[in-house]
Amino acid sequence: MKEKLVLRKEIKNLLSKLLLSIIIFLIGMILVKTNPKLKENIKKTIYEDSLPFQKLKSTYEKYLGKVLSVEKISKEKEVFNETLSYNNLKKYKDGVKLNVSDNYMVPIIESGVVVFIGEKENYGNTIIIEQIDGIDTFYGNVKINNIKLYDYVEKGELLGETKDNTLYLVFQKDGKSLNYKEYI
Repeated sequence: MKEKLVLRKEIKNLLSKLLLSIIIFLIGMILVKTNPKLKENIKKTIYEDSLPFQKLKSTYEKYLGKVLSVEKISKEKEVFNETLSYNNLKKYKDGVKLNVSDNYMVPIIESGVVVFIGEKENYGNTIIIEQIDGIDTFYGNVKINNIKLYDYVEKGELLGETKDNTLYLVFQKDGKSLNYKEYI
């Protein structure tokens, strides 16, 4: 009985937060519709710059709290737990070039949101994931599996496979390249 009350309270909190989010969204849309300069700034932030999901998440949690705590409702086992494996590595441009097996299935290093899918010069077909810690990870020379832009992906899931035996990785935070040795 106590679990049902806790679940009802969690659902009530979630619905309240959802309603508040919708109201804020609608007010924002009205402001964007009436202010062309604001509309242009938002367009630039979302489409030209990288939308910082980590900052969005932390702001949301600061003012509205966490979303419904899934751990309290159900306990699921982790399905994937793949780790990165490679034969050789060497520094390449802003990151690292890994020698992997042909058509290697690339595991996701850390959970996050897919913020870019497309061609990057010197890296080929690239997928960029903004990790939950705010670090952008570039996976280069990868054929896309079933991943779409703005999908949330979990650590250890398979991102896709390499086009040959090379995988490029780049780690950035706030547009600055980080030392790959700390993340591999």
